[in-house]
Amino acid sequence: MRAVAAAGGGEDHYDAVVIGAGPGGLSVALNLVRARRRTLVLDSNRPRNAATLHSHGFLTRDGVSPLELRKLGRAEIEAYPEGEFQLALAQSITPAADGFTVAATGVRGAPNRTVTTRTVVIATGVVEVMPELPSLRAFYGTTAHSCMECDGYEARDKPLALIGETNDLAERALLLAQWSPDIVVFPNGVGTVTDADEALLAERGIRVERRRVADVEGDRTGLTGIRLEDGEVIPRSVAFLRPIYQPSLAFAADLGLDTNDEGFVTTDAHGRSSLPGVYAAGDSTQPGPQQLIIAAGAGARVAATVNRDLSLAASTSAATRA
Repeated sequence: MRAVAAAGGGEDHYDAVVIGAGPGGLSVALNLVRARRRTLVLDSNRPRNAATLHSHGFLTRDGVSPLELRKLGRAEIEAYPEGEFQLALAQSITPAADGFTVAATGVRGAPNRTVTTRTVVIATGVVEVMPELPSLRAFYGTTAHSCMECDGYEARDKPLALIGETNDLAERALLLAQWSPDIVVFPNGVGTVTDADEALLAERGIRVERRRVADVEGDRTGLTGIRLEDGEVIPRSVAFLRPIYQPSLAFAADLGLDTNDEGFVTTDAHGRSSLPGVYAAGDSTQPGPQQLIIAAGAGARVAATVNRDLSLAASTSAATRA
């Protein structure tokens, strides 16, 4: 559905451009169109959870496919005359006379777009950098997962592997023990598990396997084991990965936004970035990846902030003209 032109602007001028159509971005857009803000959602159609069959913990949508959730959200936004959605990869954001110019490259046959907008909301999420195991992707989303809170219940009481190359594996293993007493931690020769950590984990019946991992193994039923470099296979039914998360913000590089040490956008409590008119919601902001329902809630909060700021700006402008 094509929205009508905003008052005082052309067909390609918006109150807000939301970049990213995960739960955070879709929640921003839905709440903005309900506030009668002309809103364009740009999405590259590359969700990091595309391989995930079911998402959990989202009230009234427990077990929904992430792709179905995106489809439902898009339909809800486009049902409003102020809402527009386009498959396009954002390339740049530059300051303009009345806000910003956003340039995007169309994907899957969609046209390129260059539009102006009073505000921009960044909701592009993160990229997951996984341990380099050749067969991992074949099981990711079914019997290999990166979110314990999302998929731990379905893995309850099964033999679990925790594979990662970070320094928080001991803490994550203790959390994972909520769902299963049978856990083996694989630091893969990179992640840090101290001797004290290993002793603490051993008290909980959690084993640390310090030999390097060569690959994961499985069949049609899913994951069956973790193969070490020396050829031994340790039977496991489900693997939880500890990815390294990197924000997807190349298109905003020229804006000079404040970020934290990991590169996530720093915002105030309401989603405002360090640059007036630019906001961020969901996994693009510190502290990084969260559950879908948390991202959606953050999106609603940011939408309220955008709407409030636009209203105050309009009132100030009217008072100045008077």
